[in-house]
Amino acid sequence: MKASRVTALGLVTAAGLWIASGHFLPHESAESRAAVHTWESEAKPPFRVAVAEASVLPHSRKLTLSGRTEADKKVTVTARTGGVLTELKVKRGTAVKAGDVIAVLSDDARAAQVEQAKALVVQRQTELEAKRKLIATGATPKLDLVNLEAQLKAAEALLAAAEAERDRGILRAPWSGVVHDVSVEVGQAAFSFAGREIAQIVALDPMLAVVEVTERKLAGIKVGDPAEVRLVTGETVRGRIRFVAKTASQSTRTYRVEIELPNRDGSIPDGISAEVAVPIAATAAARVPRSALTIASTGDIGVRTVGEDGTVAFNRVNIVEDEQTYMWVAGVRDGARVIVQGQDFVREGQTVEAVAAGAEVTATVQ
Repeated sequence: MKASRVTALGLVTAAGLWIASGHFLPHESAESRAAVHTWESEAKPPFRVAVAEASVLPHSRKLTLSGRTEADKKVTVTARTGGVLTELKVKRGTAVKAGDVIAVLSDDARAAQVEQAKALVVQRQTELEAKRKLIATGATPKLDLVNLEAQLKAAEALLAAAEAERDRGILRAPWSGVVHDVSVEVGQAAFSFAGREIAQIVALDPMLAVVEVTERKLAGIKVGDPAEVRLVTGETVRGRIRFVAKTASQSTRTYRVEIELPNRDGSIPDGISAEVAVPIAATAAARVPRSALTIASTGDIGVRTVGEDGTVAFNRVNIVEDEQTYMWVAGVRDGARVIVQGQDFVREGQTVEAVAAGAEVTATVQ
């Protein structure tokens, strides 16, 4: 019984001494903990990032668009008079020059009408000359001279109309090109052959590359500027901008742009796909690695830079041109130190150690 009392008394005494130690023994204060934290922060080395110096230069941009080739001129040759088709001098694929005969229609007395008109002109001229001699002698009044001159002019007009009708029976190429299609055969006839389609001719030189440009990208595209066209066949051709539309398409709200391409040998066909690179006015931009771009908490795209005092800052940029491994961006000052490695492990206002790109960079967040 005495032993249990001694044990209980000992436990009570030990508890009292432990409680009293909180008042009499020294302990760590808030100030001491802050001092230890400050010392540890000062002792820890700053985060190391790799930087590259940005050079702002005038950069000539290229606007790349998908389009197609298109023949400069297309025409359907039609008959303008009646008759039977007696000669057809072309077939599909025939190359023709301006003025070449394509087809011939039967005469149908058109030549006879020309000869009759010529005879009438000769008659009126003879009568006019004889009347002038009589008027000179005073045997005939001058009023008859006016009537004969009018009759001569009417006869000459009749001759011109007869010759035009004769010439309509011979169909000629309006300009140089290639016959794309022939829709008639020799011997065909109709009650009225006028308006009947004979052949289709396509002019292949020059060839056009046609693209549609949105209103936002239209600025800077000018007539006469060079352009590079890459055809679906793999061939690359250089040309010049010939036409920039001033009115947008009602359906697509885009503007038509035509690039004229030399095609003397006709190697570029009509209607194939093409990729057109059109130069745009130069703008000041810096070339940075694609990996250097980052997104801020606000959602802005930009790059992080390091100031002279080692402080990190965020620069919002506009993308001028996108290359395979690099980006041309506007919004970075000339000579700025752009973080190209480690930019995603630091924040604005943080002090870092900047080293030249290629040096070893700390890979953990401090």
